[in-house]
Amino acid sequence: MIYITGDVHGNIERFTKEKTPMIGKLKEADCFLVAGDFGFLFRMNKAEEENLNYLEHLPFTILFIDGNHENFDVLNSYPIEMWHGGKIHRIRKNILHLMRGQVFTIENRTFFTMGGGYSIDKFLRKEGVSWWKEEIPSEEDFEEARKNLKAHDFQVDYIITHAAPEKIMNMIFPNHAPELKLNLFLQEVMDKTEYTHWYFGHLHQENTYPYNVTQLYENGLVLETDK
Repeated sequence: MIYITGDVHGNIERFTKEKTPMIGKLKEADCFLVAGDFGFLFRMNKAEEENLNYLEHLPFTILFIDGNHENFDVLNSYPIEMWHGGKIHRIRKNILHLMRGQVFTIENRTFFTMGGGYSIDKFLRKEGVSWWKEEIPSEEDFEEARKNLKAHDFQVDYIITHAAPEKIMNMIFPNHAPELKLNLFLQEVMDKTEYTHWYFGHLHQENTYPYNVTQLYENGLVLETDK
């Protein structure tokens, strides 16, 4: 089983049965997938360490793509491993960061992942402390994505991103110039790729859109797989 949800922002309550009833149903072979802004590696203090210890003892695997509110200095300090066909950072034995531009095969379904987004509140933040320029994917990230999608003939089951493709973003916030580079790249992915469903987070809203696109926040859902 793969359960997907939106931004968590280091809120440990999202991993309790009281806040997320599905937590009680996930077993060792199951996955809990976060569509960006995982946020448990941000301040790197004692409280975060305790939260990571708690998460490490949950029976299932926690997967996340990066959002914009992440500590990229810490995140990118982890060694890169290959897992289920794509590159990851292994944070703990059962906590995996699915890196940008990868294609993973999980429960006989393929997942394209692309983290990143623009922080509209960055003027309130300090670079290298609470905001990192790496929040917006680089050209190298985009080329990695194109290469891996081409290797899969531009066909995947699920697309998991933090930000939205341009067509969808225009329906939500027509004025979004600071993130436009990323939105246009994701639109390129949408135009070229055959997929079953696209999930994104970022905007703290929940909605469904044309082109088989779903916006996630606190509520989640179980993805259809062969398992």
